[in-house]
Amino acid sequence: MSYRNAIDLLTIAALAASARGVGLEDIERVLERDYRTAQRVIRALRERFPELEDFRDEESGRTRWKLPRTGIAPLLTPTADELAAMSLAEEMLANGAGADQVKALRSLHAKILALIPDERSRRIEADEEVLLLALGHAARPGPRPIGRDTIDAAISTALKGCSHLRIRYRGWKDASARDRVIAPHGLLLGARRYVVAVDLEKTGGGIQHFRVDAIEEATVLPETFVRKPGFDLNEHAQRCFGSYQQADGMHDVAWRFSPKAVPRAESFRFHPTQVVEKQPDGSLLIRFRASGLLEMCWHLYMWGDAVEVLSPPELACMVADHRRDDFPSMP
Repeated sequence: MSYRNAIDLLTIAALAASARGVGLEDIERVLERDYRTAQRVIRALRERFPELEDFRDEESGRTRWKLPRTGIAPLLTPTADELAAMSLAEEMLANGAGADQVKALRSLHAKILALIPDERSRRIEADEEVLLLALGHAARPGPRPIGRDTIDAAISTALKGCSHLRIRYRGWKDASARDRVIAPHGLLLGARRYVVAVDLEKTGGGIQHFRVDAIEEATVLPETFVRKPGFDLNEHAQRCFGSYQQADGMHDVAWRFSPKAVPRAESFRFHPTQVVEKQPDGSLLIRFRASGLLEMCWHLYMWGDAVEVLSPPELACMVADHRRDDFPSMP
């Protein structure tokens, strides 16, 4: 058996040991293979794990396969690389997300280590420490808003329970903070965090963004709400250039990066829907559709005169007087 096939087989064995077991369609999706290959994988799995059992799924009516967890327990021990990745994720979240998410991840890390036999656990922890030292840990330099644990916890509780949330909020145009009652639908992470919510005191019930660092107090209320039908946080996030969303509508955006900027620009994913076009003169054209012209300006400024805004015209006017040729480096 080839090295690649062995890894694939172990991956499917781990799925088969899960509560739902594994089906042929799962194997096709996970391994990105066809139906016949999925059948061959099941045959190979049965050869190496005679305790493999098949059963009929009540929902789909299709056959699924299940392995007793004890049969592959030694194979499910996490590697030092996997635990090091979790430690790095903890540090990155501590610099960008709420305290409750960081606490949950650290708790999961501890539980995983507790489930590993003592001798193997000590060896893996030692390897993890070496890896983290070699990688230099994870850091997110630069300014960032300061979070507050009580507010983060209230937001998390309201999101999990679909509960109304009373916030004392000060928008950038407000002279002082005022109370609002919102129905939180999600959280956007980035340089700043935003609660995606419906302001229950406003007519229309439209989705708005509230900066987490501008919330002075947050209280979970006993009333609950039903999420807006059809709302999808990922689809909503794709409407924005960043995490800030202006009420300026959607725009067809086109930026042209000069030939000297192309190597850097090619390493960026400016928007999930972007289309990249190489031009005959060596420049690079990036097209996408999104809202949030102000946040686009903040990003474009870093490129100096190495980028030209072709559309929309409103954005071109906003950056026209701020393109510079004396920046010693690009993003």
